[in-house]
Amino acid sequence: MEYINAFWVGGLICALVQILLEKTKLLPGRVMVLLVCAGAVLGSFGVYDKIIEFAGAGASVPLLGFGNTLFNGVKKAVLEHGFLGIFMGGFTASAVGIAAALIFSYLASLIFKPKMKN
Repeated sequence: MEYINAFWVGGLICALVQILLEKTKLLPGRVMVLLVCAGAVLGSFGVYDKIIEFAGAGASVPLLGFGNTLFNGVKKAVLEHGFLGIFMGGFTASAVGIAAALIFSYLASLIFKPKMKN
């Protein structure tokens, strides 16, 4: 049942994003920001953790999960460092993911370099 829940919750999230892209005038970048912010807001209300418990990997889609990770990092850093944690937490919680995205994007740009026509 765990796989079925992951499948339909992940599919529902993807379907909602596709509807946003097709039925609104929102650009893809704005939809991505909306998803990151939604993950942070859901995490702040404690809803996102319950969705992950129910759907597992199906709920931890990259953008929603990234927003939730940022929120949890800031929350932890504020508890440890006070006001300065607001500025530190997001970076420390997501540093590995951001670094991996940058490294793999750079490697992909080297491998799949577009050919220029003269």
